[in-house]
Amino acid sequence: MSDTSRRNALKSFSLGALLFGAPKAAEAATPPQSACAPELTWAKGVEGQRKADLGNGTFLNPIMAGDHPDPSILKDGEDYYMTFSTFDAYPGLVIWHSKDLVNWRPVTATLTKNIGSVWAPELIKHKGRYYLYIPTKKTSAPDSKTTSWVIWADKIEGPWSDPIDLDLPSHIDPGHAVGEDGSRWLFLSGGDRVRLSDDGLSRVGAPENVYKPWRYPSDWIVEGFAPEGPKITRHGDYFYLITAVGGTAGPPTGHMVIAARSKSINGPWEDHPRNPLVRTVSASEKWWSRGHATLVEGPSGDWWSVYHGYENGFWTLGRQTLLAPITWTKDGWFDYGGGDLSKPIAKPKGGKPHGATPAHGIARSDDFSTDKYGVQWNFFNPPAGERDRIRLNNGTLHLKAAGEAPSTGAPLITIVGDPAYEIECEIEIDDGARAGLILFYDTKLYCGLGFDGKNFVTHQYGIERGRPAHQYGNRMFMRLRNDRHIVTFDTSADGKTWKRFDRGMEVSGYHHNVRGGFLMLKPGFYAAGKGEARFKNFTYRAL
Repeated sequence: MSDTSRRNALKSFSLGALLFGAPKAAEAATPPQSACAPELTWAKGVEGQRKADLGNGTFLNPIMAGDHPDPSILKDGEDYYMTFSTFDAYPGLVIWHSKDLVNWRPVTATLTKNIGSVWAPELIKHKGRYYLYIPTKKTSAPDSKTTSWVIWADKIEGPWSDPIDLDLPSHIDPGHAVGEDGSRWLFLSGGDRVRLSDDGLSRVGAPENVYKPWRYPSDWIVEGFAPEGPKITRHGDYFYLITAVGGTAGPPTGHMVIAARSKSINGPWEDHPRNPLVRTVSASEKWWSRGHATLVEGPSGDWWSVYHGYENGFWTLGRQTLLAPITWTKDGWFDYGGGDLSKPIAKPKGGKPHGATPAHGIARSDDFSTDKYGVQWNFFNPPAGERDRIRLNNGTLHLKAAGEAPSTGAPLITIVGDPAYEIECEIEIDDGARAGLILFYDTKLYCGLGFDGKNFVTHQYGIERGRPAHQYGNRMFMRLRNDRHIVTFDTSADGKTWKRFDRGMEVSGYHHNVRGGFLMLKPGFYAAGKGEARFKNFTYRAL
């Protein structure tokens, strides 16, 4: 996958209603949403967070706001479980639970050992046991590798096993399938597959190419062919193979969903006559780069599909999870509904929301009275033993200092799903320590404000930019506001009277098409230098 240059990335914002390529007739029949259309109205959840369930029998995408890419979904009786690529965030691969496909809450983080940057996983259940197949890219972590792994558990809540290396260094995006004879397979990027042992914990033989993916017209504007994310669904007389092509990011019109079918897991595979089934055709649409899909049966027997997309103008939020209805047709194929997903859609029938539990996502505020490590807070590419840096005591998070800056000491970061929000925290530091609030993409691209006992420390573009003096000593209240990419900071001695810090920032370019990595600009905090920093009453509020 290739990255665009900064110039080309920014240029896409101004394309407006310009159409790319030749849209299908069905897509062309519906005018794309205007780039100047009024903001859609979501329901408001806890802390004002965007909530998909509108409370009137409809929902408005995304069903999982913020960085939830490459969704892998499992129907397990009346329950649904879903997980996503978590890249360098550890603990990783948080499993979420739903009864209705719209409202979700977290269950557990399944992966604690840093084995690399986690790409598109596959969550399945086979003969009563849960499995996660996990592709990774090698990072600076000592035990990381470019390969695919498997972990398993007898209960979805865990405990989950240690990772087992499947020795697949040349592929990503494993998709599990069971053949008509009970054989187990992983379908892989590039139209390849490999057989698994009966217990699913090792591969048998070498990968083989079994499918030549459908190719889009040569004049379409895409990031690259990149066949990936194969998912197998057995329905009726056929195995259906869904694949993503066109590239995950880059131009908004690149990513798309295609399908093929076969009466045998061994092929031959017949392409869907209406490929591509999903594609962003205009930069003015609400959702860009839509793709990487999986089919799932709904609570009442109807069918749905989850896939991801970037929100128009907000690459910084990462790829968010979208839900669209599926219709099976008389010719034995299926089609996607919901158009460009910019309008409310009738909810799946027969589902049950979680009741009094926050219906969409989780509370991001944290009084540090309970341990949210893994489910809310994650370290970025942590070394072994990083968990030992954290200690909770009497409503305070104690964080041992590490490194000299956020780039060299893994910060604690969290996923949020709102285009505008603010975070606030009381911070106290030891002599020799530095701490503060940040927006973190990766070790080369972040911004924030920190302080030591005498000076502020400003971070911008992933580097330290200045050290103006302050009069707070070793304790202050700090607030960071990200209002649609305009970042400001306020500081206070008592949490009541605030003073605006005089260096604002603009962060719309802190994203994949500038930096690479497929990540999200995540809020959080850090502690560097010597000793420790203490954090109290972290609050989050959507604007």
